[in-house]
Amino acid sequence: MHKLRLNLSHLYALLFLVYLIAPLVVMSGAAFNDNKLPSIVPWKGWTGRWFVDLWHDERMLLAFANTLWVAAAVAVISVVVGTAAAILINSISGRVRTVLYGMMIATILIPGVVIGISTMIMWTKLGGVLFGVDKPFPFIPGLHLSVLGQVSYIAAMVMLLVLARLQSFDAGLEEAALDLGASHGQVMRRILLPHLYPAIGAGAAVAFFQSIENFNVTQFTRGGADTLTVYVFSKVRSGITPTINALAFLLICFTLLLAAAYEINRRRLARIEATRQAEARRAEEMAEVTGLA
Repeated sequence: MHKLRLNLSHLYALLFLVYLIAPLVVMSGAAFNDNKLPSIVPWKGWTGRWFVDLWHDERMLLAFANTLWVAAAVAVISVVVGTAAAILINSISGRVRTVLYGMMIATILIPGVVIGISTMIMWTKLGGVLFGVDKPFPFIPGLHLSVLGQVSYIAAMVMLLVLARLQSFDAGLEEAALDLGASHGQVMRRILLPHLYPAIGAGAAVAFFQSIENFNVTQFTRGGADTLTVYVFSKVRSGITPTINALAFLLICFTLLLAAAYEINRRRLARIEATRQAEARRAEEMAEVTGLA
C-alpha cells in the first residue's frame, strides 16, 4: 500500500511537471518552425529567421526596454514602500494596525482595470486642478503613471513577504543594541535590515516579474508608450507572428540561466557553511581533548 502511494505521488509529480513545462516547450518550438503562424503544427522545417525578425523589430525591442525600465522602477519603489509599511505595521498594535493592514491588503483585491482607470483619472484631474490642463508632465498618462499604478498594489505583496520575515525577528536584539549605545539608525542598518534581506530580495523579484506581466494597469496609464504585454495584445488583434515566440524562448533561456546561477551559488555557500561548521566542531573537540590532557 505504501509503495502504491509512493508510485502515485511520483506519477502526480511527473504529470504536474509536464503540465507546467509542455506549454513552454510548444511555445519555444514555434520559434524554430518555418511557419508564419506561431504554432508547431504543421511543422514546415527548422529556421532561425524569427530571431532575425525579432532583432529588426524596433517597436518590440523598444516595448521590451520600456517593460524592463518600468519593472525596475516598480521593484525599487515597491521594496521601499512595502518594507517601510511592514516595519510600521509590525511596530504598532490595536485598531490602527488593523486599519493600516486592511488598507494595504485591499489594493491586492481590487481588479487591475479599476486601479488603472483610477490612477489615470486621479493624476490627470489633479494636474488639471493644480496646474491647468495644458501642463504635460507628470499629470498626463505615460510610463510614469504605469509605475505609480503598479506600485499601489505590488507594494502590498512586498509588505506581506517582509511581515512574514519579521515574525521570526527577535525584538530583544534591538533592545540590547540600544542599551549598548547604538542609535536607531545603526540598529536598522546592522540588525533589522540584514535579517530582512532574504524577504526584501524575494519581494524585489516578485515585484519585478509582477510588473513585467502586468497588462490592465499599464493599458490605461501608458499613454502612447508601449510595453511588452500591450504590444503583444496589439499584435494579437492585427496578426501575431512567431517573433513573439522567439522573444519568449530567449526569456525562458535567460530565466533558466539565472535559476542555475542561483542554485550554483546557493550550493557553494552551503559548502562553505558546512566546512566552517566542521572546522568549528573540530576546534571544539581539540579544545576538549587538550583540556582533558
